Amino acid sequence: MESLKLAFFCWESMYAERVGGLASAATNLAETLAKQHEVHYFTRGAMPDQVINNVRYHYCQPKGGNTVGYCEDMSNLMVEQFRRDDQDGKFDILHFHDWHPIPALHQLQERDTILTFHSTEYGRNGNQYGDWWEYREVSGKEWYGSLIAKRVTTVSTTLKNEIMHLYNVPGWKCDVVPNGVVPRKYRTAVDPGEVKKSYGIHPYAPLILFVGRLTYQKGPDIFIDALRKVRQHRWDIRAVVAGDGGMRHYLEEQARSLPVNFVGYIPDTEYLRLLNAADIVVIPSRNEPFGLVLLEAWSAEKAVVASDVGGLGENINPFIDGIKVWPDSDSLAWGINNLLDEPEKAGTLGSRGRSKVDRTFLWEPIANRMVRTYSQVSV
Repeated sequence: MESLKLAFFCWESMYAERVGGLASAATNLAETLAKQHEVHYFTRGAMPDQVINNVRYHYCQPKGGNTVGYCEDMSNLMVEQFRRDDQDGKFDILHFHDWHPIPALHQLQERDTILTFHSTEYGRNGNQYGDWWEYREVSGKEWYGSLIAKRVTTVSTTLKNEIMHLYNVPGWKCDVVPNGVVPRKYRTAVDPGEVKKSYGIHPYAPLILFVGRLTYQKGPDIFIDALRKVRQHRWDIRAVVAGDGGMRHYLEEQARSLPVNFVGYIPDTEYLRLLNAADIVVIPSRNEPFGLVLLEAWSAEKAVVASDVGGLGENINPFIDGIKVWPDSDSLAWGINNLLDEPEKAGTLGSRGRSKVDRTFLWEPIANRMVRTYSQVSV
């Protein structure tokens, strides 16, 4: 396909407002596409527009009394910026990420549009907030966006099945295009003993790492319960929980008698130190459309124990490149103990995970898959 002019609409990016894995996924996809195509990225940020790695970033500063109103204002500002940059009408594809810019998709629905689902409101919250007005509003926008977009992509087959079930998206309209990773960014040389000592952990103590938002979806409470059981098997284990969220106070109370360091949100440099010093990475999510932490851990050649849900379940070959468990504390404790008893197995699983990254999850072939989807928009 000839060079395209692409517009990304995403409420976060790696260089301004960053909330979670969506920033990494959308930014890396944009930068990979920008090697062959012209990419404009409309997002939030309190800075002048700039060009980074050939991607032209356009920033806005929305306001709003709640998340829904805030995203409405953000979408309006994005559309204003887009129209100023689209005076020649030569944008080929408008690519929207998750529900936040769907009001912008509404205003631009006559163009060639794609909506990528990185998750759903149902997946993030289940039935916990089914009667909450914001849950209904967001779910409604997801349904509407999937209806008016010319084509839809999801980051896993599980998520594709979920949106087909929730929003009646026909199978012909939806493609699975997974996320990728830049592995060299996550493998770095550290002295694990020195990193552990900086957290008050003995250099030889097994370190188990959890990284993610402290929300029900991510299962940090499952991890804390599992640790209590793991300690009955290995008294010397230590854990670090990196991330923040509404469950933090509750988790700290539950872990009062356990050897857990809650370090909150940490910068990327510190995340890399911890990731490369850890002995085991756990991903105990109750719902995980893809699970970028899995690719990051594999890139660092780390053994992973993860819930058999969503993209985690699709991408892990049990006892080949990781261990899959049920999203409950007994099963997670069993998986952790399995690797603690056979540390050489942990090293083998980590190495095989890195090999799978190099075969399957590099951004170049994934971007090519997305371009093939772009070619189907106006067919």
